[in-house]
Amino acid sequence: MELDLLLILQMVLASLVGTVLYTIIGIAPGTDETAVLAPVTMVLVLTGFEPIVILTFFISAIIAKKLTDSIPVAIAGIPGGVMSAPMVEHAMILKKHGMPEVSIRKMASGSVIGTIIAVPLSLLLANFLLPFGDTLSQYANQVFLGGAIFLALMTKNRWFALLSIIPFAFLIQGLRQLYWEIGVVPEGTTVFTSFFLGITLGPVILKLVELLSRKVRERLPKYGIKEIKLIKRKAEKGFPNPFKILDKKEVGTSSLASFLGVLTFFMSPVGMTIFLGETLTSKIKDPVKRAARAVSSMDGLTNAGYIAGTLIPLIAIGLPLSPTAIGPGGALFNAPPVFTPDHNIHHLLSMGEFVLATIIGAVVAISITFYITIKYAQQICAFVFKYVPHEAMLGLFIGLVLMLSYMDAGVINILGVLLVGLVAGFLHRKGVNYGVQFMTLYAAPWLVSLFF
Repeated sequence: MELDLLLILQMVLASLVGTVLYTIIGIAPGTDETAVLAPVTMVLVLTGFEPIVILTFFISAIIAKKLTDSIPVAIAGIPGGVMSAPMVEHAMILKKHGMPEVSIRKMASGSVIGTIIAVPLSLLLANFLLPFGDTLSQYANQVFLGGAIFLALMTKNRWFALLSIIPFAFLIQGLRQLYWEIGVVPEGTTVFTSFFLGITLGPVILKLVELLSRKVRERLPKYGIKEIKLIKRKAEKGFPNPFKILDKKEVGTSSLASFLGVLTFFMSPVGMTIFLGETLTSKIKDPVKRAARAVSSMDGLTNAGYIAGTLIPLIAIGLPLSPTAIGPGGALFNAPPVFTPDHNIHHLLSMGEFVLATIIGAVVAISITFYITIKYAQQICAFVFKYVPHEAMLGLFIGLVLMLSYMDAGVINILGVLLVGLVAGFLHRKGVNYGVQFMTLYAAPWLVSLFF
């Protein structure tokens, strides 16, 4: 792909859009990373944007999302996303001591350090693994099944998760076979995109169906209006420096956590955040110092884990062999008919283009979101809490899923995707995480063929 000035301008504009959009979404409470990133990325791919522009958008979006989803944690004790949930306890300790603004500054600074370390290290590690990519690709189905088993064994309800793999694979392939038999899609055509998004929004679909029952609605806890008090703080002057906001020990632990987050890109980012965050701060006795060190280290690790988990499989292998790649970044690897496992961003971009897209996305996101987070975090948080309903965003993403379901295989596929979503939501509630379900989705054709 020849890089001209117009294409670079598109990359900058895409990163600006991704940064602004996910700065707002990150602050909105309870937004799951996969649910808010995967559908939008999928739409961009299917719309026909250049691969390098899509990658730039994704990098800026994930960095902006991870920078801001800790703001509602610090101010209201409400996670902005799944990855910020492990930080709630530590952030509440700082809030209890009247230091919510310190919590925001520490988390945002840790996130920037995570990005600074993850970008070059991920590119280097991906370049090192590149010669082995073809070998790994030959055993893709076995790798996907092995990944599903590994991630299942890592969950609390491990045996249920393990037993769910084969039935879920049969459900996926059974629906595909049904579509072939009744002529909805030509035989051999793999319906993938809508099933992927059905899994993504599974917990939401399950909850909405449950709410149709009056008995369920009556059992729900009833709350009054929740008041969240925001204390106005003085705005920062100049561009904030994360290395001055954090002390030397906090910079050290954030850097170490980020480094380890890149090396363990194939592991569950939530699990690694909890494990390493607690391990690196367990010997600090002062609760305030411990909390500050923990939130900065955890935020650095989550950002590093997400960047590495996307870039390393994408550059080195071309298959989504990490929880981040098969979740939020899934559309970068497989979004039929535009991207397939044999023809995706891995095959379309050179190493130089990967570097350029990553740097532009990261620089734009940090320059805008970090600055805004430190200077105007509370004002933005107040605006989002007042005027951006969580339900409206979920409605938007469900609408996108239904539209793409119809595009994949017509009206019957809307029912099929709702069925997949209900089962996926039930499995998720029982402790079968997204990683297990997505790996099963990829391995389903090969896995089911073993029985026939």
